[in-house]
Amino acid sequence: MTYPTDPPHRPHPAYPGAGGAGGAGAEPATLRVLVDDVRDFKDGRPAVVLRTSADAVAYVRALDGRRVDELWLDHDLVGDDTVQPLVDLLVADAARGRPLSVARIWVHSSNIREGHRVVQELEDAGYPVQRNYAANLWRHSW
Repeated sequence: MTYPTDPPHRPHPAYPGAGGAGGAGAEPATLRVLVDDVRDFKDGRPAVVLRTSADAVAYVRALDGRRVDELWLDHDLVGDDTVQPLVDLLVADAARGRPLSVARIWVHSSNIREGHRVVQELEDAGYPVQRNYAANLWRHSW
């Protein structure tokens, strides 16, 4: 399976299957994961960029207990795809007493209704989550 990334977003050392710039076994300073079909960070901050829900679910499953510092979620992905399969996995894992170890989840979707619903679901499951409306963070990769 490949995980699409766009320069300057190279695979992070903690990205499952990636050697990363720091070499094998290097620990990242910050593990930032962006689930979004078209956006990248305008300031070029390093991030694992996942464009589909299937890639996001596979990535989170492969983390094997590693902590995520920042998880950025867009609701509407390409076509009919949404972030909901990942949200369902996170909620189910929390219900089983094995939540993803994450410092902060940011929901940055421009879909107001679904963004609010995702925040509520994750908050109800006990995750540290909040909405982010900062449009100046992004550049579009298309």
